[in-house]
Amino acid sequence: MDFLKTLHILAENQGVSTGLQWINSTGKTIPSYSPVDGKLIGSVIAADKNSYETVMTKAEEAFHQWRMVPAPKRGEVIRQIGEALRQYKEPLGKLVSYEMGKSLQEGYGEVQEMIDICDFAVGLSRQLHGLTMHSERPGHRMYEQYHPLGIVGIISAFNFPVAVWSWNSMLAWVCGDVCVWKPSEKTPLCAIACQHIIQEVFRKNNVSEGVCNLIIGGREVGEWMAKDIRVPLVSATGSTRMGKAVGAAVGARLGRALLELGGNNAIIISKDADLDIAIIGSLFGAVGTAGQRCTTTRRLIIHEDVYEKVKTRLITAYKQLKIGDPLNEVHHVGPLIDKDAVNMYLASIEKCKAEGGSFIVEGGVLAGDGYESGCYVKPCIAEVRPGFEIVKHETFAPILYLMKYKSLAEAIRIQNEVPQGLSSSIMTLNMREAEEFLSHNGSDCGIANVNIGTSGAEIGGAFGGEKETGGGRESGSDAWKAYMRRQTNTINYSNNLPLAQGIRFDL
Repeated sequence: MDFLKTLHILAENQGVSTGLQWINSTGKTIPSYSPVDGKLIGSVIAADKNSYETVMTKAEEAFHQWRMVPAPKRGEVIRQIGEALRQYKEPLGKLVSYEMGKSLQEGYGEVQEMIDICDFAVGLSRQLHGLTMHSERPGHRMYEQYHPLGIVGIISAFNFPVAVWSWNSMLAWVCGDVCVWKPSEKTPLCAIACQHIIQEVFRKNNVSEGVCNLIIGGREVGEWMAKDIRVPLVSATGSTRMGKAVGAAVGARLGRALLELGGNNAIIISKDADLDIAIIGSLFGAVGTAGQRCTTTRRLIIHEDVYEKVKTRLITAYKQLKIGDPLNEVHHVGPLIDKDAVNMYLASIEKCKAEGGSFIVEGGVLAGDGYESGCYVKPCIAEVRPGFEIVKHETFAPILYLMKYKSLAEAIRIQNEVPQGLSSSIMTLNMREAEEFLSHNGSDCGIANVNIGTSGAEIGGAFGGEKETGGGRESGSDAWKAYMRRQTNTINYSNNLPLAQGIRFDL
């Protein structure tokens, strides 16, 4: 396809790079099949232990040089990366759509998120500030400053094959860190395309080899990184199971882990909601990216007075969904990532039925012309009770659970009783309800919205969740502090040295 040629994607690719060159490896060959049509896009040679060690050595060497580049000059390099991404937005967006399966609009939107975080990082390059405070000792000054950490390991997931990497890497680079990226083995070509784009910019700016590193591989590559004392911070995005393993390995060596894990997000629809907004927000949240977002809406908690009306409107809306090739912009829903995801979708439907769930919009796998990959499924809706075990689990597929509530306190309790705590929303025009939802007694999630859905987040705000979602924060606000180490400094400019607790030495 033309967009593959534009991005320099070839049939066979090395999957290990130190930023300016590709490294030979004897690792296994990882094929990338598109869930859109089931065709082989290309193959990637994964990292082996020797190529991994080469990358880490180069990264260590590069850090000592990159951290000495003034932050605004690092920001200038990031600005040029943003310009390059603008140039490649169309082909990269198409590759994201074709390799991952999300709609073309979402593919373009993901690249736009990369551009936006570049813009954010450029401004941040002149605002890596600390605090000053008054000392209790005369003739002393105290302040805080932030220093780069070193190597930042980034483990990203298939559902956002490029954006989440950029959230981490652009901030880490502008902070003076170097990055080693292990992308999902389900979307390796998106990572290779990004590496080609970054290489062009780094070469033009004489950036040291080893600042931007790529190591494609399976679970074992992530384990090497998680246990590597040379990597002070590992930022991992994926399942809660994966995050617990990474967190344990990193914690065992007293490293830092920034974890962005599962979500099981709910929208509370009040009797005072604007139902037009509520239906649109619920629909996009539930079926966008075929239910494969960590912020996907998986539960609707609906006031009993409007329950039947919301249910009827949702059934009508679901009948209008167009499912098919995501590169065709008339389609709302593309495929799941692979057959394993399809099997999990089917298993969750059966578990829901076994617990007593009633499907008002039936699911199933689509077959026939246009669905040859076997990865296209029907978005479905089930009526359930809050205590169902299946409702407490995240299924990365377009399954939406509906349940009733009587009081706002009950609705908030239902929302909060799942293990995950990423995104949440309430649809209401009642100010008291909105404020209660955002109060200490309200949502326990890292993201809480009023009159918008659970899916989607702006670059300017810190992104992340609580409980089994991991507690990490990425992207905007002061998330940059995770990529640096804080240091408190005290300067004595007096003629005396007052000691703690009033201790004196008569010398």
